[in-house]
Amino acid sequence: MGLRSFIWSAGLCAVLLASSEVWAQDQTPPDVREWLSTVVTKITKAGGKETNPSRGRASRPVTIRVQIAADGFVNRVVVEKSSGSPELDERARSVVRAAGPFRPPPAPLLTEAGSTELSFPLRLGR
Repeated sequence: MGLRSFIWSAGLCAVLLASSEVWAQDQTPPDVREWLSTVVTKITKAGGKETNPSRGRASRPVTIRVQIAADGFVNRVVVEKSSGSPELDERARSVVRAAGPFRPPPAPLLTEAGSTELSFPLRLGR
C-alpha cells in the first residue's frame, strides 16, 4: 500500500492533536509532514502484509490514537473506534507498539506536557 493512500485516503486521515491545533495537509510544515510520513511508514512496516488490505482477505479499519513522547517513545495506544473484532483491535495496538520508538516529534507538535497525539485509521487483514 502506498504511503499517501495510507495517510491521505479521504483527505487528511492523520489528525494532529497538539497544542489545540489541527493542520490541514496544505498548511502542514514540511518537517511535520516528513515526520508523519516516517511514523506511518514505520507502522506499515511493523505490520508487514497485515497493514496491506489488498494482499489478504477483507480488512476492517481500527481508529487508533497514539501518544508519542518528546523522545519518540510510544506512551499510549488506544482504540478510538473498534473494528468490531477484539483480535483486530489488539493487533492494531501491537503493530503500533512494535513500530516504536520513532524519531522525536518536531517541536511544533509537542504540547506543554512534552508529547503529541495522532489519531488515524489502520487497516489490518483478517
